[in-house]
Amino acid sequence: MTVIADAPVAGAPTGREEAWRFTPLARLRGLHESVEGAVGAQVAVVTSPVAAFAYVATDSLPAASGPIEWPAALARAASTQSGVLTIPAGTDSAVPTAVTITGGGVDSTVLTHLVIRAERGSRGVVVIKNTGSITLSANIEIEVGDGADLTVISIQDWAGDSVHLGRQHAVLGRDARFRSLVATLGGDVVRIVPTVEYSAPGGDAELLGVFFAEAGQHIEHRLLVDHSQPHCHSSVAYKGALQGDGAHSVWIGDVVIRAEAVGTQTYEINRNLLLTEGARADSVPNLEIETGNVESAGHASTTGRFDDEQLFYLQARGIDPDTARRLVVRGFFADLVARIADDEVAAHIIRSIEEKLGDAPFDEGTG
Repeated sequence: MTVIADAPVAGAPTGREEAWRFTPLARLRGLHESVEGAVGAQVAVVTSPVAAFAYVATDSLPAASGPIEWPAALARAASTQSGVLTIPAGTDSAVPTAVTITGGGVDSTVLTHLVIRAERGSRGVVVIKNTGSITLSANIEIEVGDGADLTVISIQDWAGDSVHLGRQHAVLGRDARFRSLVATLGGDVVRIVPTVEYSAPGGDAELLGVFFAEAGQHIEHRLLVDHSQPHCHSSVAYKGALQGDGAHSVWIGDVVIRAEAVGTQTYEINRNLLLTEGARADSVPNLEIETGNVESAGHASTTGRFDDEQLFYLQARGIDPDTARRLVVRGFFADLVARIADDEVAAHIIRSIEEKLGDAPFDEGTG
């Protein structure tokens, strides 16, 4: 495997590259090639119980750390203003800070650059909600200070004509704890790249994801956890359901354990549930280990249809087949949704999935 973290930023992707081979480039409206004429979007902080927020000149910020693909590098370089959200050292709040990006149409290209800083010993939750129609290239850079505990939730609730390329890069300090949830529930093409690096020992990262792809949608998540410090932990769990002709999901999970990262604990899993014929899920977990001194490391991936035994159990108790199948779908997501720190977000995701299931018929023989 070629380690993403070691790959330099190259030119515009052509689709022949490993990192872009699944992505429908023709549907990106040129986001992967140029951001000429793009406009900067305003990031609105709706609720901020403890955090400070300000716009700063992007060129006043440090250079991007970690892996960065060509479209993200273009967008960052072209952004003139960046939103910086800071949770001050020592503060502790269970009330989320809410950030919203609302699309005003797909005719213009929009760039956003958001920096989230959780200073030493702080604790906080940030919820980023994306709605409306948009053509967007977004950079989110996350700094989790020593001993800080930060949860970042991003919800892609886009209209069906939206295109979104997103980079979410987190850097964890000593004994820092980072929780991420990426919920992708709408859009035409959505490609999110969450990455994590450790700047000191003792970091703990948990990356969760929920997605639902409908007919014609392309939803792609490409993750990298780069263990370069000793005694760090990571856990990755993504679940997705697909229904409708041409529904396509891509999940790539790369975990690298470098030679100096002794005592690492890591595990990643992706599970996909195909609800109808014509849906396709590509899932590729990768694990590269450069040291024999690890605590534990593993990965798993499954893609399948309904569990016949579950359906039989429900139908044997008088539940009709369509209702039984819907109960199985809700149960499929239940354990992961239960791990979401924000009850309102968890409820929103369940409602959205139930709305998508609606009265859509299930193919015969998918059990």
